[in-house]
Amino acid sequence: MDLFAAHTGPYFFYGTLSDPTMLRDVLGLESEPQLRPATITGYECKGAKKVVYGDVYHVETKGQAERLASYETDHYRVDPCRINYTDGDEPEDDFGYVFKFVSNVRDLSDSTFDLGTWLKRVKRVAEDSSC
Repeated sequence: MDLFAAHTGPYFFYGTLSDPTMLRDVLGLESEPQLRPATITGYECKGAKKVVYGDVYHVETKGQAERLASYETDHYRVDPCRINYTDGDEPEDDFGYVFKFVSNVRDLSDSTFDLGTWLKRVKRVAEDSSC
């Protein structure tokens, strides 16, 4: 098994890629992807170990996985993770992948990431719409 190969399968997103429109654009999909709400545990978000909330998309091709890696840059690496779905559908859990920050933590902002605020800041949604 090539540990550096692009992996297909479930990917857990907790930031900008949890926006279906952004994920569609990054992957070059024709329509918005269907995401499943989920959590992962045992990871750190800005130094605090806790449950991380996000969404999961099933990456179907190595090309899609490579596009994700390119978007995330070398500041992140793909790590295996256990995914716990929160929508009540089957399967309830799965093994998948998450992009883990591997650069200097001092490069991260002290503030909490809010997808709605980010979408407005980068003008991906109208100022008066709510997320």
